[in-house]
Formats: sequence, C-alpha cells, structure tokens
Amino acid sequence: MDGHGLASVIHRAAGDPVLPGDVTARARDLGPLESPLIWLSLASAAVAVLAVVVALGYRRRVRRWGCTAFGVLLLLAAVTALNSYVGYVRTSDDLARLLQRGPGAVHLAGRLLDDGREAPAPASASAPHESAGTAAAGQRIDVVDLPDPAHGIPSGSTYVILPPGYDTDPARRYPVVYLIHGYPFGGPRDWLTSGDAPGTLLALQQANVIAPMIVVSVDMTAGNPSTDWECLNVPGGPQLESYLAGTVVPAVDRRYRTLADRTHRALGGMSGGGFGALNIGLHHVGEFATLVIALPYDDLNDSVGILGGNQAAIAANTPRRYLPAMEFPAPISVMLAVGTGAPTDVTTAHRIAGELRARGQEAVVHAERGFNHTWHTARATLPYLLAFADEGFRGSPTTS
Repeated sequence: MDGHGLASVIHRAAGDPVLPGDVTARARDLGPLESPLIWLSLASAAVAVLAVVVALGYRRRVRRWGCTAFGVLLLLAAVTALNSYVGYVRTSDDLARLLQRGPGAVHLAGRLLDDGREAPAPASASAPHESAGTAAAGQRIDVVDLPDPAHGIPSGSTYVILPPGYDTDPARRYPVVYLIHGYPFGGPRDWLTSGDAPGTLLALQQANVIAPMIVVSVDMTAGNPSTDWECLNVPGGPQLESYLAGTVVPAVDRRYRTLADRTHRALGGMSGGGFGALNIGLHHVGEFATLVIALPYDDLNDSVGILGGNQAAIAANTPRRYLPAMEFPAPISVMLAVGTGAPTDVTTAHRIAGELRARGQEAVVHAERGFNHTWHTARATLPYLLAFADEGFRGSPTTS
C-alpha cells in the first residue's frame, strides 16, 4: 500500500486499472429513465390503441382520438428508446435540467420537475469559494462563470467538483482533472448528469481506489451549444483552445487549492470533447501530463468546415496528420476508452495509441464490452479514466 493508502486497485503492466466489481457495476447500471421497459411499455400501449382504432374505426371520435393517442405514444416510445440507447437522461433530475434548456412552457415544466438538488447556481467571481451547491457525502459543487471576451467567450457555467474534506483541511492541495462535454448540443452539466462524475468520484474514493481530486467540467460551448466547435481556435470566432489552456486552468489554480503543475493536471473528454482533449493536450504538453479520453477520434471529418477552409489551421488541428512526426518536450500518458460495439472507435483508439507509442509515449486502450459511441460508454469508462489519471498523479512529486 502506498502513501495514499490505495490498496484496493491493482494495475496491469500496461497501465489499465483493474477496479472493484461494485464500482464498475455501478458505472454500467442504467438509470431509471434509461430502462428499456419504458419504451417497450409505450410501444405496447401504442399497439393496443391502434388495435382499438382498427376495431372501432367506424366511430369518428374513437378514430380521431385514437389516432392522436397512437401518434403520441409512438413518439414517446421512439424518444425513450433513443434515450435508452444513448444514455443521456438517467433520472428525473436529468430530465428536469434538460427541459430547462427549452423555451416557455417546456422550461417551466423543467423548473417544476427539478427538486433543486445537485443543481448549482453560479458563484460570483469575487467570491470564488462560495458554495454553489452540495453533492452527497461531503462533496461540494461550485459553478464558476469565466467569461473571456478577448477570446470570444461569453458568460458560461464551468462546474468544479470538490472532494469531501476540501473545506475542512485548508492545508491540502489537490490534483485536477478537466473534462470536456460532447458536441453539438452538449454542455458542461452533462458530465454531472449523463456522465455521473460526482457519483463515480465518490464511489472510487470510498473504495480507496483514488486519492481525492478536483474535477472541473469546462464550458466549451462559447455560448452556442448547437455549434460543433470541436474545442478549436476558430478563425474569426471563439478561441476555445486558448480559452481552456490560458484562461480556465489559471483561474482554477487561483481560486482553488490545486497542485498547479503539469504532472498533477489531466485533460479529458468524450466524443467531440475527447477530440478537443486530444488536440489541446498534444498542443499543450507543458500544461497537461495525462490525457483521459472516451470515444476518441483524431480527424475533424465533417467538422472541418468550422475552420473555413484554412488549410494551415486544418493541418495544425488534425492529430492524425501531425502526431506521427510530433516531438514531445515532456512525456505524457494517455488512456483511450471505447465500447466494443463501435468498431470505428476501437480502430481509431488503437491507431492513436500506436502513434503515441511510436513517439515514446505511454498509451493505453480500454475497451468496454457491449457499448457503443454513447454516454453509456463514457459513464462506464469514467472510473477507469479517473483511476488512470490518479495513477499518474501518484507517480509525480509534489511541487506546489
């Protein structure tokens, strides 16, 4: 057992953590609103209504109301089936926060459904340690507004998950993992809801798998979540890479008791946020020693248009092009997490890992059986990603 008392995790030679079964089972579990029973029940009800309409179709009122009910039930079945597959809305709280993004009556319905728990309110810049919300078992969740007009970033909500004991041990400093949401229509709250980062952190810490750490879910929407920004410095648009590395990281280091050096700092994300973490991490090896990426890709593909045909910018932001010849001023460790049900992700992850190893860097691919390119995979692999980050933190001397 090492200095942190972390006896419950055994590490393979390749660096892929082997975690307690209760932690991994919890991460793979479906939330109540993800159950296939919901859409199966709705689909069955739609079929039953259709049968009634067919049997009593000669009655105009039955036909009119029956067809309407059939359509509504079929739509709800389709939506809930999609959610069961993707894993975006786990609980009624998740649904409430999703509805609150909508206008008018939809927003009001979300407000009524929201019970107020784990829903932080923004903390002011002048009061950086003001509690913006309380999570279970001593965690604290702050949400910090970090506007950066110089980089084209308006007001937003970056969530900071502080570990139990943060407020009672003022001398202790913590490593930090930065997580980026997916694109488009993603947001920083997704890692708290769909990704269940607070619950995963707590489960890992209670099992003595990881030492306490700070996790920051960064707002990389630039005020427009419908745009697939890919965390880029967009010509004539928001400079998201510069914002994260040059604004968010220093702001977190100033406001919180972090271990403010590269070896105690990890960057990760899922899907589009995973691409951003890979690209930004490779551009900023001096700031991040560890990358933890779910559902990775290394090419802009359909998002290349965001760079407006600027060939130099495209080449500089396509890891598949520049990684094979990249020089590393400092070593990095990378974990790439995929679901075996998404063969393209698996191929891409192994390609990226191979290129990194060819450049002398540590790279691990973790494959989660039976999952696809969805939030289910991101949530199921998050314990491995955080444990991998912790492994790097524990192997680094404290310098601040």
